[in-house]
Amino acid sequence: MIEKLNPPTVHDPAGYSHVTISTAGRLAHLAGQCPLDLAGTVVGEPGDYAAQTEQVVANCLAVLAAAGARPADVVRSIVYVVSPDSGVLGSVWQRLAASELAPAFTTASTLLGVAALGYEGQLVEIDLTAALPG
Repeated sequence: MIEKLNPPTVHDPAGYSHVTISTAGRLAHLAGQCPLDLAGTVVGEPGDYAAQTEQVVANCLAVLAAAGARPADVVRSIVYVVSPDSGVLGSVWQRLAASELAPAFTTASTLLGVAALGYEGQLVEIDLTAALPG
């Protein structure tokens, strides 16, 4: 249902795929998942990328499950991190690649450093599209 492609005419990507082709008939477009707990509060101390990343992962897993999908069903991901520092972006990416959500980031993925996100103190957000199984 999902084919990953890395053409030999472009650079070899670090863990993700340049192209993801899905033959699924239905797609689930998830809203950007934020580091909010059930009470709607941003988690972690100010500047705590690790805690926020863990909460975003948990929220993504919950929303995927509600849609009837798994991380391996994700065909596109966009990760937003409030930081201009490539070291910070890389550390968030490494934490994601080591998480239960990791298969979602082997497809067509984008990691962006941004100036701000929607909630006060928010540092991380993930936007996913998943191909729903049969």
